[in-house]
Amino acid sequence: MKQKIAITALSSFSSLGNQSELIWNEYLKGTSMISEKKIGDKTIPVAAISKELQEVVSQLKASDNKYKALDNSVLYGILASRDAVKKAGWNSDDIFGINIGSSRGATELFEKHHQEFIETGKTPTLASPTTTLGNISSWIAHDLKATGPEVSHSITCSTALHALLNGVAWLRAGMIDKFLVGGSEAPLTPFTIAQMQALKIYSNVASDFPCRSFDLEKTKNSMVLGEGAAMLCLEMGEKENALAYIEGIGYATDILEHSISISTEADCFQKSMKMALENTDLSEVDAIVMHAPGTIQGDLSEYKAIQKVFGPSTGSGQVELPMLTTNKWKIGHTFGSSGILSVELAVLMMQHQKFIHVPFVKAQKERKQIKKVLVNAVGFGGNAVSVLLTK
Repeated sequence: MKQKIAITALSSFSSLGNQSELIWNEYLKGTSMISEKKIGDKTIPVAAISKELQEVVSQLKASDNKYKALDNSVLYGILASRDAVKKAGWNSDDIFGINIGSSRGATELFEKHHQEFIETGKTPTLASPTTTLGNISSWIAHDLKATGPEVSHSITCSTALHALLNGVAWLRAGMIDKFLVGGSEAPLTPFTIAQMQALKIYSNVASDFPCRSFDLEKTKNSMVLGEGAAMLCLEMGEKENALAYIEGIGYATDILEHSISISTEADCFQKSMKMALENTDLSEVDAIVMHAPGTIQGDLSEYKAIQKVFGPSTGSGQVELPMLTTNKWKIGHTFGSSGILSVELAVLMMQHQKFIHVPFVKAQKERKQIKKVLVNAVGFGGNAVSVLLTK
C-alpha cells in the first residue's frame, strides 16, 4: 500500500477496562477475564465489563434523556468513540467519517421488546429506531457533533476490520482525510447465548481458561462470548502522534463447505493474508494476532492457512512462522468488535516490545523485536480481513 495511513488514536471498552495502561497490565497477568455469570436462567462463562464500567454506562444514560432508550452496544460505542477522538485531538471543526459496525446490533433491546410483544401484542414507540443497526454510527455522530459521512454495517465477526477496510478505501480515494472506525457488541443475552449453544460451539468447561483459543489439541469447542467496543482514528500520511501505520490490507470470501464454517485450510485467510502482505518479505512479519475463536475447526483451519502462506509452498523455501497469539482466551469472542480489539493487542505489543503468549499453548521462539504484526478476522459467511501493521 503506497499511501501511508496512520492510526493516531485507539480506544476500547471491554472486560479489560477502558485505559490503555490498565489494559496492558491485564494482558501481562496472563489470566482470563472470563467468569461465570447468570444469563437468563443459565449460569455460563462470559467476559463481561466490570461493575466500574457498568457505572460509567449508567452515568452516560443519566447524562441525557435521549440516551436512556439506547442499547448497550450503542452506549459502549459512544464511550469508546469519545475517548478515541479526544486522544487524536480531533474537534468539532474537523470533518471526519464514521464507520462503526456490530455483528448483532441491539441484542438486549431487541430481545426485551420482542418479549413484550409476545406478552402484550404491543411494542414501545422507540422499539424500531433503537434496534436498527444504523443506530451505532448515527448516535455516535450525534454525540460527537460530527458532520462527515456515517456508515453502520454488519459483516458478522469481521465487522470491525471491514470498518477499517472501508475507512482505508475512503482515505485512499481522497474523499476525506480522517476516519473513525470500529465495532461495538453487547451480546451477553439469553437468546444470543442460546444460538451459540445450539451450534454446539459454546464452552461448557469450568476451568481457569474456559476458552481454549489457539489450543490445537482440544477435543471440544470452547468459544465464549465477551462484550465491548473498540475504535481507531485513521489519518492520511505520516503523523507525529501515530501509534502505528497500516502497511497492507487484504480481504476475501470463502466458498463455504457448510453454512457456518470456513474451509478446511481457510482459503479466505490465505487470500486475505497474501493480499495484505503483498510484496512484504515474510521474514519481516514478527507476529500474527489470530482470529482463533476457540472452536476446533476455526482455530485449526486458520493455523493451516498461516502454514500455507508462510511455509515452503510460497516458493521461497521454508520460512519460520511468525509468533502466533490471540486474545479470545482472555476476553472471549466479542463478535463485531473483536477485530479492532485484536488490533489493540497488536499495537500494544509493538509499543511495549513484548509478545503476549497464550498461557496454555507451548511457548514459541521469540523475535528480537516486534515491528510488523498481521491481524486476522473472519466470521460466519467466510468474510475474512487481514491487516498488516507496522511500528
